[in-house]
Amino acid sequence: MKTATAKLNNYRHSPRKVRLVADLVRGKKLEKVLSEIKFLSKKASLPLEKLLNSAVANAKGMGMESSKLFIKKISVDEGPILYRRRFRARGRVMPIRKRTSHISVVLGELEQNEPKSRALSEAKTKPAEKNSDIKQTKKSKAGNKKTKTA
Repeated sequence: MKTATAKLNNYRHSPRKVRLVADLVRGKKLEKVLSEIKFLSKKASLPLEKLLNSAVANAKGMGMESSKLFIKKISVDEGPILYRRRFRARGRVMPIRKRTSHISVVLGELEQNEPKSRALSEAKTKPAEKNSDIKQTKKSKAGNKKTKTA
């Protein structure tokens, strides 16, 4: 399976806010994503749309068909933090952290013999399973504690 990539480094927006948009588009077909992302009210949607268009151009350069593309992987990582300071009362200083993001997109091409639902489901990650594992470990730790009875 061919893949095409594109990266956006040092985007001056917090990774936490960019991940909200990235989670909406992960694993979907590209045609659907490009139509949906235009109507999002998030600030990160415009740079993400430009990044996806760049990835499509890279895919066309590799000979891939744009109608068969889907978002195989999208990740938002933390970039360098710009530290500023705000002066407060009594001679104190409080830090201001201006965060940046690194965004990377990998587009895949649906093959003719592969069912669409299978390829799209493999591309999606399931953060709910990770959270359930965390909850189970907390429960097991709480269950191991001995309680005193009067």
